Amino acid sequence: MARALAYGLVVALVVTALAFLVRTQFDPLISADKAAIRSATDITRGHPDLRRLLLVWQQFSSPTYLYVVATLVCLWVWRRQHLTTRALWAFVTMMVGWNLALDLKYLVQRARPIVSDPVSHAPGYSFPSGHAANATIAATTVVLLLWPSLHRGAVRVAAVAVATVVVLLTCLDRVFLGVHFPSDVTAGVLLGVGLVGASYVGYIDWKPPSLDPEPAPTTPKERT
Repeated sequence: MARALAYGLVVALVVTALAFLVRTQFDPLISADKAAIRSATDITRGHPDLRRLLLVWQQFSSPTYLYVVATLVCLWVWRRQHLTTRALWAFVTMMVGWNLALDLKYLVQRARPIVSDPVSHAPGYSFPSGHAANATIAATTVVLLLWPSLHRGAVRVAAVAVATVVVLLTCLDRVFLGVHFPSDVTAGVLLGVGLVGASYVGYIDWKPPSLDPEPAPTTPKERT
């Protein structure tokens, strides 16, 4: 448990430092954010097909959709793989992460990017990016949840690659649509990785009482 607390504390300090720079309007960061948004939205505005693809990905990567899919994976692991405690860990971690990302938005209260000719609109506050945080939380949690079932090295590499691509595309989507600054999506990814990492380390170190069914005895000695 100490390892989990230490890991979580380090990531929390990094996210807090980034939030402090945002709240205090640290000029180098704010200027870089605004320049990136101008360049990204100019590209999107000049390519209608790209804009349509970005809007489709925005829907696909919405937290509600991601967590519905991830919850179905939890149910499959519980019912078919009989890894009850692991599935419960994954579900609780994702729900805590979803709410934590939302709470941080209201704590920091950063306004969305202001674009003269916007290519998309999004409600609420900007820091951290909810899409980036929740994509990271869902993708990382699902990979860790399925890890014992991924026996071949190539399959594990593919799973990590897919999760990475989902997170990366989601981050780019938010910036190129002009609804989040780069620092927003960076904070979202850090929050997601930190939360899931700390939760998983805590889960492994804690070794909670197993809710999984015990295997039936196979020898007379085991039956006594």
